Amino acid sequence: MKHSTLALLIASALSGAVLVGCDKNDEAAGEQAAQQQMPPAVVNVQTVTLDTIPQVQTFSGRTAAYQTADVRPQVNGVIDEVLFREGSNVKKGQPLYRINTDNYASSVSSGQAAVQQSQANYQTALANNANAKAELASRQASLAQAQNDLQRLQGLVSINAISQQQYEQAQTAVRTAQAAVQSAAAAVGQTQAGIESAKAGIQTAQAGLDASTLDLNRTIVRAPLTGRTDRSSVTAGTLVSAGQADPLVTISRLDPIYVDISQSSSELLKLRQQIADGSAQPGMNSVELVLEDGSVYPVRGKLALSEAKVDESTGAVTLRAIFPNSNNILLPGMYVTARLTQSVITNAALVPQSAVTRTPKSETQVYIVDENNKIQVRPVTINGTYDGQWVVTDGLKAGDKVVVIGGAKVKPEQEVVAKPLESANPAPSAQSAPNAKTPQQAAKTMDKKPASSATSSEKSTEAAAN
Repeated sequence: MKHSTLALLIASALSGAVLVGCDKNDEAAGEQAAQQQMPPAVVNVQTVTLDTIPQVQTFSGRTAAYQTADVRPQVNGVIDEVLFREGSNVKKGQPLYRINTDNYASSVSSGQAAVQQSQANYQTALANNANAKAELASRQASLAQAQNDLQRLQGLVSINAISQQQYEQAQTAVRTAQAAVQSAAAAVGQTQAGIESAKAGIQTAQAGLDASTLDLNRTIVRAPLTGRTDRSSVTAGTLVSAGQADPLVTISRLDPIYVDISQSSSELLKLRQQIADGSAQPGMNSVELVLEDGSVYPVRGKLALSEAKVDESTGAVTLRAIFPNSNNILLPGMYVTARLTQSVITNAALVPQSAVTRTPKSETQVYIVDENNKIQVRPVTINGTYDGQWVVTDGLKAGDKVVVIGGAKVKPEQEVVAKPLESANPAPSAQSAPNAKTPQQAAKTMDKKPASSATSSEKSTEAAAN
């Protein structure tokens, strides 16, 4: 009885196993048939066009005033009055401080008196010189008369018409007249020297007066440039001195304004190598600015200079851009982000970010649909982004169909149905466009697009995802 019961149980188990195995085989066959009946997966593709793409680099930077002046007094004295409002805009030459003028006004008065006295001395010297010249003329006339008398008596003494004593008296008169002429000539020379001395006195007195007047004028401390003032370090009643270490106030010119940005020397070297080997062309000096709140500054700036040295502590090169700042939106010391088109890459493609994937080895690749409508893997080289899309410099050729939407549900060698991304609006090729531009012109046109605007490819991707 026991043996028959055991046999029945074994038979029942075997029959159940056979039934389960049959069910599993039927299910696998059904799935295979369903797969054969399912249509191919649909993916959205974008046709690759090669173009000249700006290579936009992003840098961190700080704003700096275009001009800065520390205002210090040029004379000693006590501040009588502060003539400006702290933090206000001032113009070049505008009075800022008034220093007490009592000592300097007194010096000006003394200088004026000294000039007047020296001018009077000059007039006296001129008069003395004129008198000396008149005396010299008189002495010369007397000498001529004495010489004539001596010549006339010389003939009379030879015939004994006059005495020898009279003749000798005439000779003495000539010698006396000659001495008088010499003395008068010396007096003229002295008065001429007096004139030169009086002229020098006038110049010295005038120089003293000019110095006193300049010091008096410097009691009004004026703005050396147009700009915005900081806080004043002094108030009325403060004693200040010429050449003091601490400035009275600092003025900064904010329109235009500088933006100092740093670029690593390795990036700069790579850029120069790309330009040297022809894989890139020089870009533009136009700079776009992104403020701390993420907004884009409404006016583009220009690259002003690139320092010819590398900072040893940071290994970076400082670039300086200049921006208009009529509304004083930018203030010195602000942290900003600068976007600079340093070069343009030729024969590059723009690919939406959704089309690019990375392998576990961090290699970038895309899916393309080949001529047999099958998925193929294509390794690509990425060189930054532009307008929210990857810039592909190697791995793609014109006409390739890159999978933009649907790549996550397909695998290599799978047959698919490729539909064009109709809303995608890739930039026309510079070589094939009817109104083709030079690479620099094409890059300039593209560079004018707002960096924050989304491309039509991205918008269509978002629409399809929603």
